[in-house]
Amino acid sequence: MVEQISDIDLGILLGLAYQGFTDELRAALAAQGFDDLGGAYGYVFRALSADELSQRELAGRLGITDQGTAKILTEMVDRGYVERRADPDDARVKRLRLAKRGRDALAAARRFHAAFERRLVRDAGSAAVRSLRRTLELVARANEPDDLAQARLRPT
Repeated sequence: MVEQISDIDLGILLGLAYQGFTDELRAALAAQGFDDLGGAYGYVFRALSADELSQRELAGRLGITDQGTAKILTEMVDRGYVERRADPDDARVKRLRLAKRGRDALAAARRFHAAFERRLVRDAGSAAVRSLRRTLELVARANEPDDLAQARLRPT
């Protein structure tokens, strides 16, 4: 493989890489029956993967309005990805959690992520992928200096 340093702006390269990754992810998920995913669903999956949240808490995690969150949630509930249930401490509040279809979609996405990284290791080598991970973490920490695993990932 011939290495070539591109004169394309770094931001454009990051965007193209992300776009290519998400295009492959969407195709892989569609092939597994998840062909009705909205653009922000992955962010909701991540936010609800470990916690049951209220709509307001979810909106805060996503960094969007309650109204925007409500629109996304209505679609996700209608499509069977998210469930609403009464809060045991406050009947006015609904708790949100992933439904079985949502957990299945998240598991499929995580399998894709792992396979994508294995393919990168095969194609570029483990040292290159470790270096890429370190570099991306440095870039990510510029905006989220704390625990990246808990960083607020939000739709743009």
